[in-house]
Amino acid sequence: MDDALTLQFTKTFRGGPEIAVDLRIAMGTPGVTVLFGPSGSGKTTLLRVLAGLDRPAEGTIRFGGETWTDTARGIYVTPQHRRVGLLFQDYALFPHLTVERNIRHGLRSLPGSEAGHRVAKLLDRLKLDGLANRFPHQLSGGQKQRVALARTLAMQPRLLMLDEPLSALDAPTRETVRGELADLLRSLQIPVLLVTHDRVEALALGDGLAIMDEGRVWQHGPVEEVFRQPANENVARIVGVDTVVAGRVLHIADGMATLAVGNARLNASAASLQPDETEVFACIRAEDVILFKGSELPQASPRNRLPGVIKSLAREGPMLRIKLDCGFALAALLTRQACEELALKEGDPIVAMVKAPNVHLVPREVRHGVRD
Repeated sequence: MDDALTLQFTKTFRGGPEIAVDLRIAMGTPGVTVLFGPSGSGKTTLLRVLAGLDRPAEGTIRFGGETWTDTARGIYVTPQHRRVGLLFQDYALFPHLTVERNIRHGLRSLPGSEAGHRVAKLLDRLKLDGLANRFPHQLSGGQKQRVALARTLAMQPRLLMLDEPLSALDAPTRETVRGELADLLRSLQIPVLLVTHDRVEALALGDGLAIMDEGRVWQHGPVEEVFRQPANENVARIVGVDTVVAGRVLHIADGMATLAVGNARLNASAASLQPDETEVFACIRAEDVILFKGSELPQASPRNRLPGVIKSLAREGPMLRIKLDCGFALAALLTRQACEELALKEGDPIVAMVKAPNVHLVPREVRHGVRD
């Protein structure tokens, strides 16, 4: 039996975009797969089609050895028989029901004692003890989320889907709940799909990452791999790579490529290059750029030493984003303390250093639908 969730379908909207999904998620080891991308990229539509709430125009959906949808063969399994749990971002709690009755709502077919036992276990597991008789308006944002999740888990789904589960929370609550949610999801022993467009949430909650944009899945793989090694320019920009600049490969030697980028030369690992590939984008994260002032440079330094000028400095919380002209536009991210120690200011000459392995090369052409 194929122990995987496989989605190959097309969903069309009258006068709107087409969602064409090609994604395979292995389920041998339960984990959290994050659907990551900008608003309007098709993430919620994917969840709704997978849950059976919307029907695709064509295609198939398979869960392990079961076929849930096959338009060519006329197969369509109803949402109730798929046994999936779907938690929307607004939580949709019943305002007139207590916490306990909200959780019990989907268990009306069970004997009272069994339903009560299941609810009691969930109240304990999700740290809702003492809140059973409260109403939703008496709960905090984090408590509402846990109640909604408990109600979803009460049905004992085989697959759990969460649509922007932290978006309704204020920033301080979100940080606290994020850690609790990560621990809980990894303890469930069922596959989880979670939608977000927040990079911090994706890194904190995900084991796997599927990048969506314009109704397509562009890349799928382990979270760190996708963030550090985007498959193309589009993915690089979606995952927040700060510098994505066109370059041309001049030569390759000993596994290292030398590129012409703007008015500069840049060294990078050639591992990701295809044979005879010369037109590329160089991707550099701002946190991988090291800055030095003056003539004293470290002896054991990265391959790339890029003289430049500071064009601007802008605060981002405890960090400062620095825009540089090093023969091409380059961004760096430093702590305020580091900027103060270097006495950085606009117009200063600077040397930017970037390790060659931290320059990731992707082809200029755009590739659709990368599967794992």
